[in-house]
Amino acid sequence: MTETKKLTGIAASDGVGIAKSYLLIEPALAFPYNKKISDVVGEEKRLDQALAASKDDLEKIKAKAEKTLGKDEAEVFQAHITILADPELIAGIKGQIENSKINAESALKNVTDNYIATFEAMTDNAYMQERAADIRDIAKRVTSHLLGIDLPNPALIDEEVIVVAHDLTPSDTAQLDPEFVKGIVTDIGGRTAHASIMARSLEIPAVVGTQKAIEEIKNDVNVIVDGSTGQVLIEPNEDEEVVYARKVGEYFARKREQAQLRDEATESADGHHFDINANIGSPKDLDAVVANGAEGIGLFRTEFLFIDSDHLPTEDEQFAAYKAALQSMDGKPVTIRTMDIGGDKQLSYWKLPKEDNPFLGYRAIRISLKQDDIFRTQLRALLRASVYGNLWIMFPMIATLQEFRDAKKIYEEEKQNLTAKGVKFADNIKLGIMVEIPASAVLADKFAKEVDFFSIGTNDLIQYTMAADRGNDSVSYLYQPYNPAILRLVHNVIDAAHKEGKFVAMCGEMAGDPVAVPVLMGLGLDEFSMSASSVLPTRSLMKRLNVAEMQKLAKVALDKETNQEVIDLVKQSVN
Repeated sequence: MTETKKLTGIAASDGVGIAKSYLLIEPALAFPYNKKISDVVGEEKRLDQALAASKDDLEKIKAKAEKTLGKDEAEVFQAHITILADPELIAGIKGQIENSKINAESALKNVTDNYIATFEAMTDNAYMQERAADIRDIAKRVTSHLLGIDLPNPALIDEEVIVVAHDLTPSDTAQLDPEFVKGIVTDIGGRTAHASIMARSLEIPAVVGTQKAIEEIKNDVNVIVDGSTGQVLIEPNEDEEVVYARKVGEYFARKREQAQLRDEATESADGHHFDINANIGSPKDLDAVVANGAEGIGLFRTEFLFIDSDHLPTEDEQFAAYKAALQSMDGKPVTIRTMDIGGDKQLSYWKLPKEDNPFLGYRAIRISLKQDDIFRTQLRALLRASVYGNLWIMFPMIATLQEFRDAKKIYEEEKQNLTAKGVKFADNIKLGIMVEIPASAVLADKFAKEVDFFSIGTNDLIQYTMAADRGNDSVSYLYQPYNPAILRLVHNVIDAAHKEGKFVAMCGEMAGDPVAVPVLMGLGLDEFSMSASSVLPTRSLMKRLNVAEMQKLAKVALDKETNQEVIDLVKQSVN
């Protein structure tokens, strides 16, 4: 029997997919470079038509993405639409056409290549590096319209396939229909890439970063994708197909079994209760929270109210959103994070100052404290809404005790202002902080004396602790959630909070990670908040685990030396 060819990549989205391969290969968009033209007006008209057609494409892709992925994930396409309409970009292209008398394709390439090179050179600025990928995606689309060549349209796939690509752009991934796309394999990418995040939202098994999928996999051959192990089997034999077909059945059986837990409390095998809450970006996400049986909302990312608007949301607009969230949870806790704008979250209508490193710059609570009129508006909306449910408020990106005290002082002032006006608000609102900066994790014992609760934001805590941008493929190996350094910081926060009788939640991706969950249970984390689709699998896992045993596991994990040693420990200890 011929040995099956296998590829190993990064396990990016759980599940097993078995189907024929569908190679998503970009067409050659060749054109005569710097070709001289005589009709400047006609060439600019061609450009305008290509820009309009590209905008139309993106509007359709965005609409489809909102239906399949939700409004938050679709925002990347609004950013692309905004870039397409950038007067500076368009003026630069037309300037080349007019001054150099060259064809529109070349003018577009010259200008966008310059943008891309500039952005990619900003190695210490993840936000601007991500913009390079956006510009490249947009330039390809506009060029295709200038040449009259259709780009691959994944939305037209109407049979069961495994999509194989060098990479998947957000535009590509948003068009995938989970009914037909049974798996994804790419040459490049990591767990935090857009394609991986969207694959998890769509519940499509995915393996990324295989390096040579396009080279090794031919079109229309049988392929198996194991998104939980990172394995890809090319033209598997019958025995392997039988084994993996059984795994597919087991996966869906587990999902049906997990669905039975929707209305159950989250308890370990030895009777310890934990809260499993869901993260949301807007009231639109509330249906999924309820449908998956979350015990509350552990993170309401209010910045999406600002991103999804063409103006700063008014007090009444914010009040309506917060009221909807609180009412939908019917008394269950709803933790609402104040505006976390900055870094990779920019507003089209409010230009923040340009910075060399916006992730470490003017963002989140730093903006709120300086622009306190915006902060006060949000706090008033939150206070007014508090009478409709169980409100917890947390401040993001807190680095020092003084920042928390300053934020709390403004909060107390707004309470007094509302009282003076006879406006009612709840008297049991909890006030806490996001722990996402190592400084606040190390000083957790001091913070714990003043805050009502902590919520550990591991996505940022990991990248700041490891000094590695989680969106940069070159250093993705350093995004290590199980590294003992991270576990010790988490342990320090939990221990400090519990000594003061305070509550500790976690709202980063780590909270729903099946490798991390057993260790976090052993460390004594009170609340796990995650995407709604992860709630039931996590509840099912917790019900099988014994806290006393997980405490022993966590103690050993804290003493390990590497990320991989912790992974191996959990896999050996938890079946």
